[in-house]
Amino acid sequence: MSTIAIDDFLKLDIRIGRVVRAEAFPEARKPAYRLWIDFGPEVGVKRSSARITEHYTLESLKDRQVAGVVNLPPRRVGPFVSEVLTLGFADGEGRVVLMRADYDVPLGARLF
Repeated sequence: MSTIAIDDFLKLDIRIGRVVRAEAFPEARKPAYRLWIDFGPEVGVKRSSARITEHYTLESLKDRQVAGVVNLPPRRVGPFVSEVLTLGFADGEGRVVLMRADYDVPLGARLF
C-alpha cells in the first residue's frame, strides 16, 4: 500500500448525489449501467458508467443516494461519456457495493 499526502486526497471532490435515471448499457464490454446522478445546484446532473449489475436492478437505483468523485476528467466508455466516478467497495466475491450515506444528506454535500 502506498501513501499520499492529505493535500492530495483533499484534491478529490467527493460528493453525494441522487440517481435520477438509470439505463442498461448493452454496449459496455463488462455488464454495466448508465447512470444520471444529480449532485445539486453547484455541480448539476452528471453521467456515470457503473459496473454494479450484480447487486442492483435499474429500479432499485432510482432515487438512491450515491457517492461520486465529480472532478475527474470525463472518460469515454464505448459510446458513452462518463463524467463521474461512482464509488463502491468490492464484496467477498468482487461484486461492487455502492458507497452511500446512512441518512439522506443534501445533494452535493462534500465528503470531508
